[in-house]
Amino acid sequence: MVGIVVVSHSQKLAESVVELAAMMAPETPMVPAGGMDDGGFGTSYEKIYDAINSIYSEDGIAILMDLGSAVMTTEMVLEEMGDRKIKMVDCPVVEGAISAAVDAAGGGTLESVVESAKMARTMNKF
Repeated sequence: MVGIVVVSHSQKLAESVVELAAMMAPETPMVPAGGMDDGGFGTSYEKIYDAINSIYSEDGIAILMDLGSAVMTTEMVLEEMGDRKIKMVDCPVVEGAISAAVDAAGGGTLESVVESAKMARTMNKF
């Protein structure tokens, strides 16, 4: 099954996004990678690297990031990952994580999981 990593500057935010998405798709492998190693705000290369490795499978990983250095740090990590099936997704983190998790739980491919997360950009809330 496709896994999902949520990268945020905030540990609590990343954990909460995973917790919320897991309510809709508890079987989807999801891991938060938020904040610095000391619990402060920022992005940690090691947390992202470890999160990917903890759930990686041949089905692949979709990575959702909040902003700025989360994107840059994730790009640096992926440079070390070689030809593994990992895609960064440009989408709203909360809505994208839920959409991606549900698609993955339904047996979606990495490509369909990424597209589901991207479609969250156009979701109306009312």
